[in-house]
Amino acid sequence: MKKNLFAALLVVLSMSITACAKDQVITFNQLPDDAKALIESSFSVDSVSFVLLDREGVSTEYEVRFMDGSKVEFDSKGALKKVDCGVRAVPVALIPDAVRSYVASRFPNAFITEWGKDDRRWKAELNNGLDLEFNSKYDFVRIDD
Repeated sequence: MKKNLFAALLVVLSMSITACAKDQVITFNQLPDDAKALIESSFSVDSVSFVLLDREGVSTEYEVRFMDGSKVEFDSKGALKKVDCGVRAVPVALIPDAVRSYVASRFPNAFITEWGKDDRRWKAELNNGLDLEFNSKYDFVRIDD
């Protein structure tokens, strides 16, 4: 009887731990089509290290990690949320023209290493350490310190 109770307790405990685990490794092909297309057009699929599916409550997000340490985050539909290339430049195809033009004209010796949406604003982190904020129309708003 005690062994059956202990075994049942272990099953319940393992199920609750599994339910709390929110990150799951998935294959590249399990990404939404828009996310796969963005990766295929801007990165090398061969350099994908792993893909995570992150389920938190009703929210679903995807994260693609590359062998060089870069990572790209997507929402549940496969729309780009954030790209972080460490010390390398974010692929130009992922940066809106207005933002690229602004950075090139104001900071000609810098490039964008991180690009993404944070709350209501888009943010670009430059290799010189500056964090720039843009509105939804990609107009410059301010330097974030």
